[in-house]
Amino acid sequence: MVVDLLLIGLGIALQPFPLTAFILLLSAERGTRKGLAFVLGWLACLVVVIAAVVLATGGKPPAPSTAPSTAVDAVKLALGIVLILLGAWRWRRRGRPRKPPSWMAGLDRLSLWAAAGLAVVLQPWPLVASGATTVIQAKLSSAQSYLALMLFCLVATSSFLTMELHAAFAPEAAAARLERLRLWLDRHRDAMIILIALLIGFWLAGKSIYLLVG
Repeated sequence: MVVDLLLIGLGIALQPFPLTAFILLLSAERGTRKGLAFVLGWLACLVVVIAAVVLATGGKPPAPSTAPSTAVDAVKLALGIVLILLGAWRWRRRGRPRKPPSWMAGLDRLSLWAAAGLAVVLQPWPLVASGATTVIQAKLSSAQSYLALMLFCLVATSSFLTMELHAAFAPEAAAARLERLRLWLDRHRDAMIILIALLIGFWLAGKSIYLLVG
């Protein structure tokens, strides 16, 4: 479980589109406050999803070789295939010019609540769902297992939290560095999406096929 959650958490944290949106949010009016609202909204969304899964399962995975267990493996396989197809689709469209979404021009007028809501909207939901299915299959019987869930949420939020702290404590240096990072993300967005989608997609699909066949 731990390896799967860390891999998925890193994939969530390194999604280029939410990172770009967050950098632009930090550069907007009252950017640090809006950034904090975004970080809290992002983290709260992950915590709610994981908590809902834990409450639903009671921390006990479905028994092996049963219909519920097979269904979870099938869902995880489907999510892996979705990520693989997403990576292949982005590969075919790589290098094409992209027009920034119109809502990015209104970040100065965004309220704190809207910034938190934006974090929920920008979640990479296939990856979040993959994390949720991983938790369904986990036996949560010790403090270490719950610590792994907390670590997943923190890893998935780490990129935004790091930028928020940098902008709060060194605003001038952060502004220049984050702008360079934004330009780098614009140039390498397709490559990042393809790499993350294919890596996690093949990992999930391969493990699910092994469990279904075995």
